[in-house]
Amino acid sequence: MRSSEFYRFMPPILTLYCLLDVNLSTQLDTGQGMRNMGRWVKMTGISVLALLMLLLAALHWVVPGVFESSFNVVLEHDPYVIRPDAQALHDEIFVADLHTDSMLWKRNFLKRSSTGHVDLPRLQEGNVALQVFSATTKSPSGQNYDKNTAESDNITLLAQMQMWPVKTWNSLFERAVYQLDKLSRFAIKSDNQLVLVKSKADLQSLLSRRDSGEDIVGGIYLIEGAHPLEGELDNIDRLYDKGLRVMGLTHFFDNRLGGSLHGISGEGLTDFGRGAVLRATGLGIVIDVAHASPQMVSDVLDMGLAPVILSHGGVKGICDGPRNLDDELMQRIASGGGVVGIGFWDAAVCDATPQGVVRAIRYAIDLLGAEHVALGSDYDGATEVLFDASELAILTQTMLDQNFSQAEIRKVMGSNVQRFFLDNLPE
Repeated sequence: MRSSEFYRFMPPILTLYCLLDVNLSTQLDTGQGMRNMGRWVKMTGISVLALLMLLLAALHWVVPGVFESSFNVVLEHDPYVIRPDAQALHDEIFVADLHTDSMLWKRNFLKRSSTGHVDLPRLQEGNVALQVFSATTKSPSGQNYDKNTAESDNITLLAQMQMWPVKTWNSLFERAVYQLDKLSRFAIKSDNQLVLVKSKADLQSLLSRRDSGEDIVGGIYLIEGAHPLEGELDNIDRLYDKGLRVMGLTHFFDNRLGGSLHGISGEGLTDFGRGAVLRATGLGIVIDVAHASPQMVSDVLDMGLAPVILSHGGVKGICDGPRNLDDELMQRIASGGGVVGIGFWDAAVCDATPQGVVRAIRYAIDLLGAEHVALGSDYDGATEVLFDASELAILTQTMLDQNFSQAEIRKVMGSNVQRFFLDNLPE
């Protein structure tokens, strides 16, 4: 997040202050002003209160949407025309996506919006059966793919602007809990169209209900970086009890677990990091190595505790940028039974068109095997994309156009994710 975006909304407040100051000085320069001061103060107080209430209402309801619309962008494009054969295939397959940050933003997730990339109606329009929802809890100022420190944080400003509970303003743990509770509340209010998936049994129930024709979406909860643990391993258990089932280790900065792909140190797992991986894996929490430094990814794989995912990213062999891991490390993830989510934005694939995303998927299949490649959109993650969740059929059609087999399409579009979670979620 860019904190400077918020301060463009401060000038109206300063202008109001200046006008009040000038008016008060003018009134006090006259005798009449002294006699009418009490009346003026009373009327001004009411006016100021009304204006402040309007400003607070704008900050609460208007500003968050304007703010988000500058970050989560669907680039302008002609409507995609989906052929009947591609649509028919897309409608019958199990579609899953490993990463969206939708709970970070102030939107009613249950209603279709023109802002952002994901909401429940758009997931249903795109035939998405399973969506992994990420909680972002800290984001450094000037965030970039090369070097960041943990000294600043823009999510505090976002939490205050969106009027999150005060306890979230200074606690990363509470921010993680808040976003999970938010997802849970949407599920409760969804008339059973959105359900949380916390176990193999939950996923099997979702599959049965979808097979019977229900247009239901399952949600799995992930934290993007384990800094919400705040240095306490017991917080893993607390988050697990709340519904956490996937744990990222780092985000855009180094933390107590080790080095970020975009941090300063480049270090691997710390002792605390090893303890966190051990504790989480023991509970049945899947480890996500997206944003982790190469050394940290290697250290996690060396522990050999369970298969991991890379929820959203790309492969250097097809897109040689600082956001992506090299081919050899990706092969190690796959050889350990892991799954790699291919992103939909430029830094992950170097070409955010449907054709470019599918070329990256083909490269990943050839490198890792079709059983280890999935969708990892990074929707609503301050990304610019060329198709939102409602338009995912364009990927199915483009894969058909690029001579993917139906078996490959089914695996990449969701059956790999289905299989992985059936194997690795707790009972």
